[in-house]
Amino acid sequence: MEKPVVASYCTTFLKPEMLHIYRQVSALQRYKTFIVTKERQCAERYPFDDIECLPPPSQPLLRRFYLKFIKRVAPLYYRGEMEQLVELFGRRRADLLHVYFGHTGVHLRAFLEWWDRPALVSFHGADVMPRAHQPQYAGHMRHLFSLVPLVLARSQSLAERLKAAGCPEEKIRLNRTGIPLGEFPLIARETPSDGAWHFVQSCRLIAKKGLATALTAFAEFRLAYPKATFTIAGDGPMRRELGELVANLGLGDAVSFPGFLNQADLNALYARSHVFLHPSELTAQQDQEGIPNSMLEAMATGLPVAATFHGGIPEAVQDGATGFLVPERDAAALAAALKRFVESPEMLRQMGCQAAESVRAEFDQKSAIAKLEACYDEAVALGKPAPGKR
Repeated sequence: MEKPVVASYCTTFLKPEMLHIYRQVSALQRYKTFIVTKERQCAERYPFDDIECLPPPSQPLLRRFYLKFIKRVAPLYYRGEMEQLVELFGRRRADLLHVYFGHTGVHLRAFLEWWDRPALVSFHGADVMPRAHQPQYAGHMRHLFSLVPLVLARSQSLAERLKAAGCPEEKIRLNRTGIPLGEFPLIARETPSDGAWHFVQSCRLIAKKGLATALTAFAEFRLAYPKATFTIAGDGPMRRELGELVANLGLGDAVSFPGFLNQADLNALYARSHVFLHPSELTAQQDQEGIPNSMLEAMATGLPVAATFHGGIPEAVQDGATGFLVPERDAAALAAALKRFVESPEMLRQMGCQAAESVRAEFDQKSAIAKLEACYDEAVALGKPAPGKR
């Protein structure tokens, strides 16, 4: 029997920090998928054979002006993207469309209204932010919710944000992104006898990751343990700012920024570390974390976590059992948590083992893919909402 087909739409396939999406689309079992994207990135890092890369629309300038300012049609029309999608989906069979990221779903509303098949959209964190500079955006989001049978959320905290944004609760399904546990074996670590503790954080260098709080807490910790080091793996717009903060805190060579690492190098980094930091925080723009995948990977190797009561983190880290959680932006509390870890090597070891066990029980990739495909089954069975239901 031929497998059903889901078209996976992701505007950029894929940015370095989008490993979780690659894991989903490349691990499907009962469904076939092809990718629809506007831009191909990191092809060596994320190989995929069946990709439909939409060319830049070539709408004549005068027609674009007419459609945008006279007819006032949606961007999908005046940019010429609608014609591309109609041609593509007339040529390619798809039983279902999975749109990655809520703001992309908002952009695609005109197509979702036109297409005669069901679609679902998954939310991952930043895409639940309100947009004060776009007063009509909240209404567009509610319109999107009316066009799809199901909406996926990476964490329960994101599901609550979606409900507050107007998504009917009965449409929301939890869509945790799983970890391929075979790639992250449990590692037996030795505690340093000379105080050379090593901390690690792996993430994109952006505000919601709480990196300034992590560095400030590490500086306080290092007053008691001057041989301690901290590696921040990743890249992003805050790189220069964080380098300046390292200098201002007098941390010198104690902090390193190796950039985005491949899986082997990241695993090696985890293996020589003792605690994983991820003190995420809600930004002024209401940008919220789902459940950080790098945190789950680190936990799978036996690293306990020092993080915050933020977003989906408490859904993965049990305070006092698999790590310590502190309030957002509280560097003093985070430093105190780090000291609690290192003052009891047995507790550190026990928490690491419990962290690995919890990830294996709750975030296995095979189980996550099975649940995702069950959502696909449900969306296909429900079909596209009738006009009267929108």
